[in-house]
Amino acid sequence: MEPIRSYASQEIEKDINPIEPQKEPKFKKRKVWIPGLLLLTPILLFIFGFFVIPMLYILYLSFISTDNLGGADAVYSLKNYTQIFTDSYYLSSLWLTVKISLYSVLVSLFLGYPVAMTMAKSSPRVRGYITLLIVSPLLVSIVVRNFGWYLLLLPNGTINQTLMALGIIDTPLKLLFSEIGVIIGLSNAYLPFMILSIVASLYNIDPSLDKAGAILGASPFRRFFSITLPLSIPGIVSGCILVFSLSMSAYVTPALMGGANVPVMPVVIYDQINNLLHWTFGSALSYILLATTVISVAVFTRMFEKGKFKEVFR
Repeated sequence: MEPIRSYASQEIEKDINPIEPQKEPKFKKRKVWIPGLLLLTPILLFIFGFFVIPMLYILYLSFISTDNLGGADAVYSLKNYTQIFTDSYYLSSLWLTVKISLYSVLVSLFLGYPVAMTMAKSSPRVRGYITLLIVSPLLVSIVVRNFGWYLLLLPNGTINQTLMALGIIDTPLKLLFSEIGVIIGLSNAYLPFMILSIVASLYNIDPSLDKAGAILGASPFRRFFSITLPLSIPGIVSGCILVFSLSMSAYVTPALMGGANVPVMPVVIYDQINNLLHWTFGSALSYILLATTVISVAVFTRMFEKGKFKEVFR
């Protein structure tokens, strides 16, 4: 008689033995990045051809201190950068550019935050109308908008005539071809960027937080400064960075609204390159402006990320 075989122990041994993971073919891992690279190739070529190469060429020109831009006769030195930092005119122009940009940021923030708050608390239908009103000026050329402000800010323009008719002023205010005119033009041009950046942060705030503060007895003023404002800091920072960067590099608005009375850096760079044909010196001014903008933005962002509101950025 054939003995009864026990298969239970064999099954248990099979269950105990770990199942070896199946190794994927190596050729699949090597080719995973190829589709992503092919998708990124057009934009990488565009950035490299129309941004990286021109910027490197401008950097190359900034170190040439002679009229000859190439060849064996070209002289390379730091003369252009030395001239910028030793001439008070260019230093004052750089400071004027930073000052006007900061004022534009403050005006845009002061005018844009209430609008963003209104959008965040409105119904979807009203919010759509407000968004349309905010974005619609971007559909009009900035030159056309500046000429509109040009007519309003003239000594005999609408603003001065209205103030004189009301008896508020006796003589026309100097609004055009001044720093005030440039700040008004820049704030009007870049106000939508500030509003849209702030409202994006306000949308992410949980409404129950404000309700909880009200239940605990906090006033609307206290709830705003304790809940809404701190949680909207990322939107404020991004909006300030956008407005500041765009204001630092703006040329059309300062040229039309300020003229020769407000020599900001973009206007000075344009004059050096196109009017005086000082390509090398204008290239050095361009990189000084770029470095100032990058350093200012980096310090401003770092200050908020490592300061009192660092928890909001996590």
